[in-house]
Amino acid sequence: MSSVPQTRIPATYIRGGTSKGVFFSLEEMPESTRVPGPARDALLLRVIGSPDPYGKQTDGMGGATSSTSKTVILSKSSQPDHDVDYLFGQVSIDQPFVDWSGNCGNLSAAVGPYAIAKGLVDPGRVPDNGIAVVRIWQVNIGKTIVAHVPMTNGEPQETGDFELDGVTFPAAEVQIDFMDPADDEEGSSMFPTGNLVDDLEVPGVGTLKATMITAGIPTIFVNADEIGYTGTELQDAINGDDKALAMFETIRAWGAVRMGLINDVSEAAGRQHTPKVAFVAPPKSYVASSGKEVSSSDIDLLVRALSMGKLHHAMMGTAAVAIGAAAAIPGTLVNLAAGGGDRNAVRFGHPSGTLRVGAEAQQADGDWIVTKASMSRSARILMEGWVRVPGDCF
Repeated sequence: MSSVPQTRIPATYIRGGTSKGVFFSLEEMPESTRVPGPARDALLLRVIGSPDPYGKQTDGMGGATSSTSKTVILSKSSQPDHDVDYLFGQVSIDQPFVDWSGNCGNLSAAVGPYAIAKGLVDPGRVPDNGIAVVRIWQVNIGKTIVAHVPMTNGEPQETGDFELDGVTFPAAEVQIDFMDPADDEEGSSMFPTGNLVDDLEVPGVGTLKATMITAGIPTIFVNADEIGYTGTELQDAINGDDKALAMFETIRAWGAVRMGLINDVSEAAGRQHTPKVAFVAPPKSYVASSGKEVSSSDIDLLVRALSMGKLHHAMMGTAAVAIGAAAAIPGTLVNLAAGGGDRNAVRFGHPSGTLRVGAEAQQADGDWIVTKASMSRSARILMEGWVRVPGDCF
């Protein structure tokens, strides 16, 4: 019986925010995978353990959730005034493809520390103690992210007392600034339909009020009560309900068409990572998945979001940027759920607890512009060394 030896590739397994991913340095990857294409996708699929019809990713590094089926490729930046290029691949769990259409905001918190540790940042710009400012070029969406990385004795600090709902243990705080987070292609708007709120017709569901925005990541916001929810739901209330998941996917597909991201709803299945769907509601007390009590007085609004077809256990970082941006603009569904008016920050309740996100918005020539969105996350290296895959898989 013939066999093919395994190939080992330098890699690091890192938690960033409420996500985990396998990080690679571009120059350390097999030559055929250093450029976009089938070989790269095949390698990452095999590393993560996809496609897996069992939905477990047992034969790979993935954790069988959208939050843990992620890959990152970093390299010294090709862009002026940037330190590192950050490319994110969302690996499908049960389908043979990698979605390159968006960013991962949670793993963005791990890019700065990893880049410093791998020598991708000019040592002259990294203090032995204090805060290192890492300028990141997010390749997927062509945007700048600035990470503020705490340093202790010449190394990125990973332990600390910063607590992040959705993550069990405290760690060091990493502030992330998403600069000019909206889609800025020529002629485009942060609101692709031109409206802060639209009537979105969804066959089989009805006509829903929707705010569709491209800040952070393309996101479709709807009101919880219009789809039969309160905004206090946890994962089990939705992820075990096939009818509900089908409804959300239908909303996502028709919203994607309305946003101009796809031409036909049939294309949505090949673009699982974007857009996201989220539902919002005014503040209400609830018990988070950890058992922690969240009081209505501690939050401005409730938000629940779906990622890769499932309700997220906390909140995607990029969706948090969308929440912050929409909240800062009077009249959006997010802003109205938070009570309306002018805001530069909101604290929202999600299934695991709460999160604060800030955004700076202004109006110019009739269009809204968000110049920056900021939040704090944490990151920690879990394992480093090599991943192994069969030598003929790519």
